Amino acid sequence: MKVRKAVIIAAGWGTRFLPITRSIPKEMLPLVDKPLIQYAVEEALDSGIEHIIIVTARGKSSMEDYFDRSIELEHFLEQKGNRERLRQVQELSRMADICYVRQKEQLGLGHAVLTARGAVGDEPFAVILPDDLYDSKVPALKQMLAVYDKYQAGVVAVGRVPESDISRFGVIEPRQITESISEVLSLVEKPPLAQSPSNLAVVGRYIFMPQIFDVLAITPPGQGQEIQVTDAMQLLLKQQKLYACEIDGVWHAPGTPLDWLKTNVAYALKRDDIGPELREYLKKLLG
Repeated sequence: MKVRKAVIIAAGWGTRFLPITRSIPKEMLPLVDKPLIQYAVEEALDSGIEHIIIVTARGKSSMEDYFDRSIELEHFLEQKGNRERLRQVQELSRMADICYVRQKEQLGLGHAVLTARGAVGDEPFAVILPDDLYDSKVPALKQMLAVYDKYQAGVVAVGRVPESDISRFGVIEPRQITESISEVLSLVEKPPLAQSPSNLAVVGRYIFMPQIFDVLAITPPGQGQEIQVTDAMQLLLKQQKLYACEIDGVWHAPGTPLDWLKTNVAYALKRDDIGPELREYLKKLLG
């Protein structure tokens, strides 16, 4: 069955970015000139996804407004004769079929995914975490969908992380099939280094079969008293296979102010319109 829907998780508090996230959702922070959430939506669309479900929370209505039509702004830009900006604004409201569901309590990623059950229905679906980005020729999700098409089973994106960071991630025990594809034998959420089965961490992209919802509904709270997707996937391994895909591309994780700044610089330097001038500025700044 084709994967037609993607769930984008945008319900967190964004505590690492306080105080700015008191009024601006973390997902609306700009990466050069587009908010993080737009990169996630564009990746889904570029991967062939037809319907997008964004899981939000109280105080995040600005995301809905962002992708909605703004008649007043369009009229203003048209009167000014700014055709290029008008085109960009109109494309935002036309780019995707988006629906929104709210996570009413902060009970973890697994609970956020479960919140989307009614909108997803009984079909396979993708999950995207917008504060994990991949700079790649082929969209990360599209690479994963190729694995799904081959094996007709769930897929997680994985990346190799330093030993010092292993305890921050869900980690897989792999059985390597090809250079970039492994069968997942087990998963552990945020293990100590000595107990980690590998250095392959799950990083922000998932393709789930619909049975994940039944498992999430009975998954007990884990790390931090939250419902962990990693724990649910471990339970689901008793019923079906799961595969891991190492993404061919550069992984960015702008989940902290420093990493957000690094990612902005990396993306800006690739831009023809601002990259050369920024590069010269950085050279002067660093002496």
